[in-house]
Amino acid sequence: MTEPTTRPPLAAERRSHLLGVLARDGAVRVADLVEQLGVTPVTVRRDIAQLEAEGLLERVHGGAVARVENGHDPLPPVQEKALGVLVPSLDYYWPGVVRGIEAEAASHGMRTQLRGSSYEATDELPAVRRLVEVNAVHGLLLAPNTDSPRAQDLLQWLAASPVPSVLVEREGQLNPHREAVESVTTDHALGALMAVRHLADLGHRNVGLVVNPQSPTSRKIAMGWRRAVADLSLTATSHFERTIPDRRHPDFNDVVDAVLETTLSTGTTALLVHSDPDAMAFVQHAQDRGLSVPRDLSVVAYDDEVARLYSPALTAVSPPRRSVGRAAVDLLVKRLADPGRPVHRVVLSPQLIVRESTAPARG
Repeated sequence: MTEPTTRPPLAAERRSHLLGVLARDGAVRVADLVEQLGVTPVTVRRDIAQLEAEGLLERVHGGAVARVENGHDPLPPVQEKALGVLVPSLDYYWPGVVRGIEAEAASHGMRTQLRGSSYEATDELPAVRRLVEVNAVHGLLLAPNTDSPRAQDLLQWLAASPVPSVLVEREGQLNPHREAVESVTTDHALGALMAVRHLADLGHRNVGLVVNPQSPTSRKIAMGWRRAVADLSLTATSHFERTIPDRRHPDFNDVVDAVLETTLSTGTTALLVHSDPDAMAFVQHAQDRGLSVPRDLSVVAYDDEVARLYSPALTAVSPPRRSVGRAAVDLLVKRLADPGRPVHRVVLSPQLIVRESTAPARG
């Protein structure tokens, strides 16, 4: 006797199953339906296309998500939504942002799917696509490398995707007309300006800047520093701006020593240094030379991750990391509720925390 063959499901049965999964989970994947129904990917994609034409779902890469109408998503319940998060680092600065994201997401009954990239990443689109296609996230919170040659490809893909996205501590514009994309950032230029004004109020007229060129934040800090120099009518020749390599670079200590030589030779009495660990390195090298911080050299750190733990405790600019994460989720939730709302760009202000590493300039 021949074994009975399993009858393939009819189109109506397939589509009923697909809509049932969508109602339960909020998203469906082509690969999962192929396995569940025992049909080809082409058949599943054809069913999805038909159901989209009937207004019952929206296609995304690798599957489909529940259709959003009139600012209300009846399918799945909000507590089942997942947000994809991509940040360049999982150890410094970003944990605070991520904790804010997680807390705000939880307050809306959402969960997060966290992924790490790097500051040097050249193509983050594959990782973002996996969050949408494989993890079926309902929204994206991203801090991509906006200097990458593929950055515009990523932004264009995000703009075309039905899954909304918000840039976190990054800004972006779409070619060819430079339309802004949704973002939440800290006003780092303002942070630098506040730091320089604090030093100027203490009588420092020669204020140096030291930054790491790999960080997008450093460029904004440099903008604020230059603006402060102009606003305070400080002469550019009395100041200097230096870049330093990563702390793991073999030349790091030599570069710090060279910058300190420039500090002494130019009569510079104060430094703004991004980030905290680099500021600590400058204080240590200055002390090794017999200089007193802050009597001989005042130092302001930028980031305030660990500045308070050093001795002397470092005056620092403190970005609102948790609030940035919370604001990004809030923006995304509002976008999910109202897909047609105008693009919002939220800018939060940092704080200047005055501690022991800054003092009046010596007369």
